[in-house]
Amino acid sequence: MPSEEQSEASKAADEDGQKLKELFKKLDVNQDGRIDIDDLTSALDTMNVPQVPDHAQKEYAQKLFLKYDKDKDGEIDFSEFVNYVREHEQHLKLYFKKIDTNEDGTIDVSEIRESFRKLGVHIDTAEAEKLLMRMDKDGTLKIDWNEWREFLLLTPGQSLKDILHYWRHSSIIDIGENSLVPDDFTEKELQTGMWWRHLVAGGAAGAVSRTATAPLDRLKILLQVHGSRKNISIKSGFQHMLKEGGYMSMWRGNGINVIKIAPESALKFMAYEQIKTWIKGDSNRDIHVFERLLSGSAAGAISQTIIYPMEVLKTRLALRKTGQYNGVFDCTMKIFKHEGAKAFYKGYIPNLLGIIPYAGIDLAIYETLKKSYSARNKNKDPGIFVLLACGTTSSTCGQLASYPLALVRTRLQAQAKADVKGGIPDNMTGLFRTIIREEGPRGLYRGITPNFMKVAPAVSISYVVYEQVRKALGVSMT
Repeated sequence: MPSEEQSEASKAADEDGQKLKELFKKLDVNQDGRIDIDDLTSALDTMNVPQVPDHAQKEYAQKLFLKYDKDKDGEIDFSEFVNYVREHEQHLKLYFKKIDTNEDGTIDVSEIRESFRKLGVHIDTAEAEKLLMRMDKDGTLKIDWNEWREFLLLTPGQSLKDILHYWRHSSIIDIGENSLVPDDFTEKELQTGMWWRHLVAGGAAGAVSRTATAPLDRLKILLQVHGSRKNISIKSGFQHMLKEGGYMSMWRGNGINVIKIAPESALKFMAYEQIKTWIKGDSNRDIHVFERLLSGSAAGAISQTIIYPMEVLKTRLALRKTGQYNGVFDCTMKIFKHEGAKAFYKGYIPNLLGIIPYAGIDLAIYETLKKSYSARNKNKDPGIFVLLACGTTSSTCGQLASYPLALVRTRLQAQAKADVKGGIPDNMTGLFRTIIREEGPRGLYRGITPNFMKVAPAVSISYVVYEQVRKALGVSMT
């Protein structure tokens, strides 16, 4: 007669075997008794595996398939599947024990934070709790072995570092507007130089998306500066550009707009990292949302101060008439000769004042939307398209709040000495009063329609280019 312990072990083995059969059946979408790459990709999409973001399902499926398909015949049978699971379970058990430092059979928040710290990634208690909630099915605020195994069984990670990076998914995608709060990089990314690859990929995405949407950007500037006096609409604005300078005139000012991406991104990144270091001091903690906003705003102000003359040049070049300037250098020399060095900082004050409302609203709404999504989807990691939607919405709200300052900034940048002599105010408060008096509150939002029209194509183009460049540079989304 088998003992009670043997009976329990046999029962557990039977239950485990049945669970594996059920999982294999889910992965075998066409129910032919074998799993191919299409089955696996489709199953990951249908099953909503928590640690697999929507944009990476095919990439994850390929990694998993390489591990499953031992005989390399392009298909996975049940025996190969079972062998992989048993082998993977051994690795997961080892990783579980490494994180479970007090050896109580569960993982808590402090152990999660310590594990990330050893990898050079400093996360605060709130993020550690969020990570824990993704696995914690029974509400004990701790992760036991079964929860750990179930969550990570379909993760193709080969080390503890891989497992933790799949667990903590993040993304840095340029949504087509200047983000004033830069993205955080791990110490590992900073030490290995992976950070510059992210910046290069983001810069390339920004360059292509800005070039593709440049006609809408130039139209926005024309409406901001001349919309009230010349009664320009979207249609007549495009007609004016084509009639005055031909098809290529729609890209006036785009060259300098693309050129300034590199210095602006580099300056913002370096300033942001330095300010974060000052805020953290000697501690290894992660900075809070408000501190991130403060650091990002200050970094944005520093980078804008240094590259601001390029912003003025962009506006002047976008508004120029055919033959007025013979390139960027000629424009620079003529402005300096006729208006002096101060002209390169026209509109600087409203530009600086616009940073706080834009960055504050952008970050606050972005974080709120992300948290709302996680709460409604049982802490499932948001995929790239959810993050893009959150980023686009938050950026749009930030622009609505700061747009009047942006409009006044552009009008001041466009002013030459002749405009001031003609009675147009050359200061922020005077220009605000004039616009309100002559055009009403709506005058502060001239040009906002083409500005919003370019968001969707900018986001789409930026995402596609970023994905292609990051893959070419060997950057993985962590």
